[in-house]
Amino acid sequence: MSARRASAFIVLIAVLGLISCSRQVVETHPEKIKIAGAGATFPYPLYKNWIQDYLATHKNVGISYDPVGSGEGVRRFIRQEVDFGASDNAMSDEEMAGVDRGVKLIPATAGIIVLGYNLKGLNGVLKLPRDVYVSIFSGEIKKWDDPRIKSANPALDLPPLAVIPVTRAESSGTTYAFTNHLSAISKDWRDRGPGVGRAVQWPVGSMAVRGNEGVAGRVKITEGSIGYMEYGYAQRAGLTMAALENRAGNFIAPSPAGGRDTLRNTQGDMPQNRRVFFPDPQGDSSYPIVTYSWLLLYGKYPDQKKALVLKDFIKWGITDGQKYSDELGFCSLPAGIRELDVKDIDEIM
Repeated sequence: MSARRASAFIVLIAVLGLISCSRQVVETHPEKIKIAGAGATFPYPLYKNWIQDYLATHKNVGISYDPVGSGEGVRRFIRQEVDFGASDNAMSDEEMAGVDRGVKLIPATAGIIVLGYNLKGLNGVLKLPRDVYVSIFSGEIKKWDDPRIKSANPALDLPPLAVIPVTRAESSGTTYAFTNHLSAISKDWRDRGPGVGRAVQWPVGSMAVRGNEGVAGRVKITEGSIGYMEYGYAQRAGLTMAALENRAGNFIAPSPAGGRDTLRNTQGDMPQNRRVFFPDPQGDSSYPIVTYSWLLLYGKYPDQKKALVLKDFIKWGITDGQKYSDELGFCSLPAGIRELDVKDIDEIM
């Protein structure tokens, strides 16, 4: 072999070695697939656990979730600024029509909305009839020793404090679910009051703050206050929660078990588009304010690698991820709903 050919052969071997090393680097350190979501604060503690658990075994994936509220989550999803959205009141037909990639509504979890309150030294748990808590949030009942509250709680030493409703400041799916319930049980609320919406006009004297965590925190430090929030937030804040009168006339203390009873009593009502509300559920043991919380997925994704990872993550959350529900105060999905979810996720392209 001539010196020139030998030199060329050595260069070729070096180049092949570099290619081999480069391939090993790529295989050992693949580029991360990054997925971004935004939306409801209601399910945020659950989604946070899903993400942490999933990423622990999927090192080549990055998933972020911004708990900005259902309204903003829907807006970002429609503008295609995120890979998935989340909302406690799903999306309307009009909103879905504005997404050219199509929309899949996935009921991902469910929870109960509670009324947490701050009345120091109260000698027992407060019971609130349906017409009473409507009147509290309409501003009609202004004092805690109001005769209508006392009538339902004759053994309680109710103080002459002002009632301070704590509400949401931003567009919120929790507000939608709560006001949807109030409209279902009160014609005055529906026809002459604030009505139903992600944001409504609350009475003068209420305190508006952002997020479920914000409502729970404000109630915790404000004597005489009462606010609506997801059960887990009230539980973690150490708030006392009112027992609410259900459609059957029974006072039901907040618990995930009561929420699961509501889901079991209503799961047969799930429509094709998976958007279902039960603002006044039937059942002797049903807790009266329960809502699904939806993940918003596109029907089509241009990046197939990202689509496969996102579908795998959501299916994991719908199945294995339900194990976190009880400890965080959510209602685990009935088996029939999980099966529908997996079917819908498999249809995403």
